[in-house]
Amino acid sequence: MARATMSAVPDAVNNRAPTGLSVMDATMVLVGVVIGIGIFGFPPLVAQHSHSEAMYIGLWCAGGLVMLVGALCYAELGSAYPGAGGEYLYLTRAWGARVGLMFAWARCSVIQTGAIAVVAFIYGDYANQLLPLGTQGPAMHAAISVVVLTGLNLIGTRYSKRLQWVFTVLTVIALAAVLIACLTATGGEALKTPDPAPLSGNTAGLLGMGMVFVLLTYGGWNEAAYLSGELRDPGRNMSRVLLIGTAVVTGAYVLTNIALLEIFGLQGLRDTPALGAEVMQLAAGPYAAALLSLTICATALSTINGTIITGARVYYALGRDVPRLQALAGWNDRNETPVSALVVQGVITLALVALGAFSQNSVQTMVAYTAPVFWLFMMLVAASVWQLRRLDPDSPRPFRVPLFPLPPLLLALTCAGLVVSSAMYAGAGALIGLAVLAAGVPLMRLLKPAQAAG
Repeated sequence: MARATMSAVPDAVNNRAPTGLSVMDATMVLVGVVIGIGIFGFPPLVAQHSHSEAMYIGLWCAGGLVMLVGALCYAELGSAYPGAGGEYLYLTRAWGARVGLMFAWARCSVIQTGAIAVVAFIYGDYANQLLPLGTQGPAMHAAISVVVLTGLNLIGTRYSKRLQWVFTVLTVIALAAVLIACLTATGGEALKTPDPAPLSGNTAGLLGMGMVFVLLTYGGWNEAAYLSGELRDPGRNMSRVLLIGTAVVTGAYVLTNIALLEIFGLQGLRDTPALGAEVMQLAAGPYAAALLSLTICATALSTINGTIITGARVYYALGRDVPRLQALAGWNDRNETPVSALVVQGVITLALVALGAFSQNSVQTMVAYTAPVFWLFMMLVAASVWQLRRLDPDSPRPFRVPLFPLPPLLLALTCAGLVVSSAMYAGAGALIGLAVLAAGVPLMRLLKPAQAAG
């Protein structure tokens, strides 16, 4: 039965898109996707679930540990099965074409497009401060960013990856400059409160909710898996991309939060919802608003561009494997880009932007929509490391997870907890996302891909 499942995966799954990305190119995409606007928005929420400064920093270190464990699992999967489909490819091989197809549906309709829409709305909020476009200005700016960056990727991956380098470098430099300015600014100590107020609720519940927000900030580290099909020498370089990216992101986040504690103190962080505005006010005085908007815009554009690059690859892989969706597999060799996939992804994202424009809180609506579905499939990916070793023991694995099976088990248990925590936090929005996922079941039966029999 195991061999039948493996043989049911079509030969097209093993095909790879044209290669051309270096280790640093892929690492810049990874870092650019992860280090983003979350670091300005989620620290106050983490502080609100931390009893002490030690617990606060411990949560951020734990988030880096989860990211490292996940990166090790993805390094084995990505080096053993390089391809443009990433998680879609792993889930199809491990659990069969039906599970892979359900993930593709979830990623196309919920996970990836929802993530792009979230960041696009945050970009729109800040861009509208620089260039006001009226009451619907944020939604208009969000739509423009999706259209322009999708168009840039249609012109060619080589242009979009160069822009990713620029955005990522500017983001890291801007964040470092703000923190240095804050730490050297006079009067920073006045913001600190000596003793944080005690929190109600049990420690386990506080830790669980704190980790939800921490891992939202770390979100996106898995995106490099979608570049393995275009990475030079993926068997050797996939682990390098994930491990280097993990080290850079974790170091940046831990150092940033240590600096924020020095500036605000734990209670000050809890009481500062507009953290970015306060930081920029300390760093730049009367120019804070414009500098904040520019910083967040650059950070958001970096995330949007990186997510567009990686997101289109699953549409491409889906088009190869499902005959009735073959049109999605269109690839432009000259520009090294999945043209059809980018167009479809852009259209779905714009539809979500239009939906969010009429909701009370666009960002929270999109976060609630995506989180439970994302962690559900991440749990299955973690279990795929064990499943593929069992089903395909003879496949070359240039990188093997150390201390196996502990890392994939730890990741799977963490993801299971996050499915529950995010569903409890997200409420109705989570139910909508899960309902859209369930809507893919009849669609899957309607498509009837030949390989689903496996």
